[in-house]
Amino acid sequence: MPELPEVETTRRGIEPHLIGRRITEVRVHNPRLRWRVRDDLATWLTHRPILAVERRAKYLLLQLDLGERLLIHLGMSGSLRLVEPNTPLKKHDHIELHIEQGRVLRFHDPRRFGAFLTDHVETPHERLQHLGPEPLSADFTAAALHHAIRLRAQAIKVLLMTNAVVVGVGNIYANEALFMAGIHPARAGKTMSLAECDRVVQAIQTVLARAIEQGGTTLRDFVREDGQPGYFQQTLQVYDRAGAACGQCQTPIVRLVQAQRASFYCPVCQA
Repeated sequence: MPELPEVETTRRGIEPHLIGRRITEVRVHNPRLRWRVRDDLATWLTHRPILAVERRAKYLLLQLDLGERLLIHLGMSGSLRLVEPNTPLKKHDHIELHIEQGRVLRFHDPRRFGAFLTDHVETPHERLQHLGPEPLSADFTAAALHHAIRLRAQAIKVLLMTNAVVVGVGNIYANEALFMAGIHPARAGKTMSLAECDRVVQAIQTVLARAIEQGGTTLRDFVREDGQPGYFQQTLQVYDRAGAACGQCQTPIVRLVQAQRASFYCPVCQA
């Protein structure tokens, strides 16, 4: 599914085409997403200006006037594409936002786990409440991570994918960051030292920054806002490489399941 780098790549791609422009028309072809699209979405959005395009965790936030905003989640297989108005619809193109003096922002989602939700800045949507710090922000520090996990017996890999600890570090990047930090994914959070937390924080920020720079990770459904794939998958060190040789020590990469998600690690480099 699209993770933070994929969502951030999409945000950066669509932002220049949306900022300062009005939504001239909204077409909802299928309202049955993860949460049903509100019946009056077209009326609510049409003629409103887009003041900013932001991201919180894996949500894209289109800031409108009157302190209101549109929350978009890409779900398991969703993507946003900027297309010309006369571009034929694809089978799973569910929502279109027509932008003045520009193109059409189309939401494509074969599995329909995505979402279009409405929100107000002063009373944030429940999906935005109780979220931890952004991993690339100044709030995500070794001290903050250590404090959040110091009493928790859960595995560090699971904790890194818990939104109350840090947002947006999905399965791919948690695996890659722990490899870079030399930390076994099954280590209990409460056994992590401050120094180890510092290594994990730095690794997460490095891995995410590299992924964003390279346009995200191509896995099954994800494409960028221009329809092109991301390329970070070419540099994955452990994720989905069970049995392959570790790039550092040549030991075969091991796979295990944690909280119903696959984890990959080197038993030597992450002992």
